[in-house]
Amino acid sequence: MEGSNKPEMLKYILIGGGFAFAAAMQPGPLQAFLLSRVAAGGWRRTLPASLAPVISDGPIALLVLLVLRRMPGGFEDVLKAAGGVLLLLFSGSMLVALRREKAGASQKTPSAPRTLLQAVSVNLVNPGPYLGWSLVLGPTAIEAWHQSPGHAVALVAAFYITMVFSLALFILLLGTTSFLGPRGRRGLLLASSVTLAAIGIYQLLSIVG
Repeated sequence: MEGSNKPEMLKYILIGGGFAFAAAMQPGPLQAFLLSRVAAGGWRRTLPASLAPVISDGPIALLVLLVLRRMPGGFEDVLKAAGGVLLLLFSGSMLVALRREKAGASQKTPSAPRTLLQAVSVNLVNPGPYLGWSLVLGPTAIEAWHQSPGHAVALVAAFYITMVFSLALFILLLGTTSFLGPRGRRGLLLASSVTLAAIGIYQLLSIVG
């Protein structure tokens, strides 16, 4: 009986890990934010932000499983609007950093704890985790729990371990651009600002589209 459970647990581990890898590598608000933080403060200060999903998804999971399904269909639009505004604010802060960079003014780069807090806030208003939990992780976790609580734990653990590892790898890969120097740094700041603004505008337009 114990041996027959191993393929089922492996199935849930593969589902959790595969979904996490796809989510981490898919361009979105969190990835754009990480790009901006690497450009502004370097990969070492940004690396703790890879833990953001672990911190933010607890409340998200509870909200989805207990409340979200009972909310009106327009609630997703509220999340998109909040996320769009937040991303536009972060885009503006990147433009301010770019102006200071051009002026040669000294500036403090965000500390690692502050970067982590900002990444958590981005993830909290990002519709992706809500949709992921309501459409994929939530139903699968419930199904796994009915078979065995260990299966559900394996699913969730595989998802977050893979997510953190993938985001950390993403940050490290972005950090290799540090050799570009001041001009490349300014280019990254501008590119990340445009990216954040574009995603923010897209989220706002998708509400009325």
